[in-house]
Amino acid sequence: MKILFVTGKLAERALRETLAGMETEFEYEVAVLKITVAALMTTPFLLRSLPSPQCDLVMIPGLCRVEPETLEQSLGARVEKGPKDLRDLPYYFGVEKKREGYGEHDLTILAEINDAPTLPMEEIIRRARYYAHCGADVIDVGCTPGQPAQNVGEIVSALKSEGFRVSLDTFDIREIHAGDKAGAEYLLSLNSQNLHLASDLSCTPVIIPDFGKGLDSLAANIEAVERLGVTRYLIDPILAPITFGFADSLWRYSEARRRYPQAEILMGVGNVTELTDADSTGMNALLAGVMSELEVRYVLTTEVASWARGSVRELDLARRLMHYARRRGVLPKDIDDGLLTIKDRKVDCPPEEELREMHRMIPDRNFRIFADRTAIYVFNNDLFIKETDIQRIFTQIKEQLGPEPIGHAFYLGRELMKAKLAMLLGKKYLQEEELKWGYLEHGLPGD
Repeated sequence: MKILFVTGKLAERALRETLAGMETEFEYEVAVLKITVAALMTTPFLLRSLPSPQCDLVMIPGLCRVEPETLEQSLGARVEKGPKDLRDLPYYFGVEKKREGYGEHDLTILAEINDAPTLPMEEIIRRARYYAHCGADVIDVGCTPGQPAQNVGEIVSALKSEGFRVSLDTFDIREIHAGDKAGAEYLLSLNSQNLHLASDLSCTPVIIPDFGKGLDSLAANIEAVERLGVTRYLIDPILAPITFGFADSLWRYSEARRRYPQAEILMGVGNVTELTDADSTGMNALLAGVMSELEVRYVLTTEVASWARGSVRELDLARRLMHYARRRGVLPKDIDDGLLTIKDRKVDCPPEEELREMHRMIPDRNFRIFADRTAIYVFNNDLFIKETDIQRIFTQIKEQLGPEPIGHAFYLGRELMKAKLAMLLGKKYLQEEELKWGYLEHGLPGD
């Protein structure tokens, strides 16, 4: 396969260096057209400049506002837009072409509506729809300990009538019977306090240790429920909060899998995501990795703490990532950017000497903005600024070039704030492009 990479004068050096450093399975040529900025290429210009390319694929710059289909008909060759940053070409030709089968998973997500009996029915349905849109498979009706409710059966029935699979989270006997009668699919949870109910239930119970007890207690409860003739159940060794036995609880899950190789296991992650002052994204990814290794196929999550909002969507993305990696025997790396919300996969910026060379080639007064982890660079044909403080950048522009028109000042302010965020967070900045926020770019249902 032969690829013709099309670029302008400013990007020629960076493109050639990037291609030279790639391990490619194709032949290529670089066509440097008579234009400084590749993003300004137009369809007529490209057609004049590339009358009859001798190649299998013409790759035009990602920032170029040209539709490939219009070029293909005239050029007689396939045309693709490359990544918006040419330095992403190795990733573009590597990962993006090797994701066949991505998206499968074997983890069922239960999303809990906390204190559901205290909420209006329309709010319960709204939250259930939100969770389902985020990827939840089962809506968990979380009851309030010590406050028995009379409407549990009504809630379960209403959710089922809307097409939701439903689980019930309570230890209250009346609530258990009401939810089971209404058609709840799972019950969280049973231990020695209420195991006697197991043989009368239609739903699948989750067996847990007695409160404050360990794996031996779980084993005893499993034996007890099997003596009652119950063969369909899940087990949950209970994930403990950090500083309250978290490491030991991970061992319990591993040991439970060893002792019960055929058992279906559930892990409730809220004790970690809700009870730790840290963003939930990485925690959910890590716990999904643990579940994947141990073949834990059920997970219960909540979204009560503000920093845990989005946990259902995060687990939905994480279960696909971990399943793909485990099935192929590869690291969960360079596969999907969805969980990279704060920091980006790759942060690169041309070195300062290259930017200064670019500055010398610019013929116009339009500002170019770049950012790396140390500074923001702003330059046009008259001015080159390297700074970390936005106000000082504005001051230098005003002192040397005079006040900016309101519209242009607004544009610079917006772009410089994006560059500042990129510099502080370790994100990639591309002028006039939005910063990347992983799955958050698409928003959350209800936002």
